[in-house]
Amino acid sequence: MHDIISIENSTAFIRTVREAGKSRIVFTNGCFDIIHRGHVELLEQARALGDFLLLGLNSDSSVRRLKGEERPLVNEQDRAYILSRLEAVDAVCLFEEDTPLELIRNIKPDILVKGGDYTIETIVGHEIVQAYGGRVMTIPLISGRSTTNILNKIKQQQRER
Repeated sequence: MHDIISIENSTAFIRTVREAGKSRIVFTNGCFDIIHRGHVELLEQARALGDFLLLGLNSDSSVRRLKGEERPLVNEQDRAYILSRLEAVDAVCLFEEDTPLELIRNIKPDILVKGGDYTIETIVGHEIVQAYGGRVMTIPLISGRSTTNILNKIKQQQRER
């Protein structure tokens, strides 16, 4: 599929996905500003848990509120396009809020996934998903793979020049 959908259409979209026989919807979310190996492996492992992976993507304004005015480095349209083309990602949904809580309520994923830098209790929406019998999981991170590490390396190299 590899669709880019709006939060307004998310409920109807997921209903159509379920009607097409995709019974285990997996959801994860993030900023995905500079896409790196850690992101791709997280998405691949998340997709392997179900029949369909919906990725909630923070909008540019949301990223700025969370990460600071200098972020994102890659705009939301480009991030959504790139992520939607990854084999592991079935659809991308941009959201304006700081968290994907509304999106989680709309789509009611069977499995909610985040990276290992979270605990189940700190994953936004865990209570909602667990209340209807869904699973909440973390996937271990790859050490040293992060957008922050990439940015720090770039800054260090600039200082050394």
